[in-house]
Amino acid sequence: MAEATGVTAHTLRFYERAELIRPVARNSGNQRRYSSADVEWVRFLLRLRETGMPISQMREYAALREQGPVTTEARLRLLQAHQAGLREQITLLRSHEKALAEKIRLYRNDLTRPADTSTRRHVDTSTERNH
Repeated sequence: MAEATGVTAHTLRFYERAELIRPVARNSGNQRRYSSADVEWVRFLLRLRETGMPISQMREYAALREQGPVTTEARLRLLQAHQAGLREQITLLRSHEKALAEKIRLYRNDLTRPADTSTRRHVDTSTERNH
């Protein structure tokens, strides 16, 4: 499972303790035996985590999932709320990226202008260009 999902055995055990993964069957050598559905579930959990979902919400989602189709609407609402937050974050990140790109453009322009020591200043004095 660790190899299939790219997470450590330690993380998998943590997910079990956090009740994100149901207890897994073991073979006669006491090794965990995961199914392909378990692999897909862990991959989905990783995606939720990578998109910033807190463990508490992941635990809530996992508990709802365990209850079956009767919780589909609740799971949908939880995922929709997470998606809305993710979209807000993406919008904010795009704004930050745009500001960084503009600052990079300004610095590149400064570096490509011919040096004129009488008019060119080495330290930006404007608030916009000083950061």
